[in-house]
Amino acid sequence: MFTIIYNIGEGVASLYFGFEDGSLALFGFGADSFIEVLSGLGIAHMVLRIQRNPHSIKDDFERSALRITGFSFYTLVAGLVTTSIYNTWTNHNPRTTFAGIIVSVISIMVMWALIMLKTKVGKNLNSQAILADAQCTKVCIYMSIVLLFSSGIYEILHIPYLDNLGSLGLSYFSFKEGRECFEKAKSNKDCCCK
Repeated sequence: MFTIIYNIGEGVASLYFGFEDGSLALFGFGADSFIEVLSGLGIAHMVLRIQRNPHSIKDDFERSALRITGFSFYTLVAGLVTTSIYNTWTNHNPRTTFAGIIVSVISIMVMWALIMLKTKVGKNLNSQAILADAQCTKVCIYMSIVLLFSSGIYEILHIPYLDNLGSLGLSYFSFKEGRECFEKAKSNKDCCCK
């Protein structure tokens, strides 16, 4: 539940500052946060299902949630790549990327703490699903690092198009997450994070 609530707050802040500052990478990071909320709802449902019946298999709600989440990631990729090309074509660069630095640093700290806590809970409950979710959270750290580097370097050196490169980095991870969602939807396994 904490993950869901945190991602809503992170998403709102990232979308707002990304739009206000003209930072595509930060805006895309915010959109990804809302997709992670969808994913979190599916994971919460899975945990409750396993708690009720440890030997149950993935149900229709989980498969639908995974497909919707995967489609959302692919839509984000298309939007980020298209807008990045457009921004490069029109020579658009953000006014500032300072908010991206702040959001990414907070995200790295929170996600690292979540990995530690999820791992501890997963081991205590002997839950492979929760342990796998902890591993999946690492992708959020990688995306935060991409945002931190693109925002930090742009804020200091004002290298043109660096924000666009950051959004393409986010696209790479979003594409991988979308593909994994569709793989999970086809499988009866509760996890398959790579």
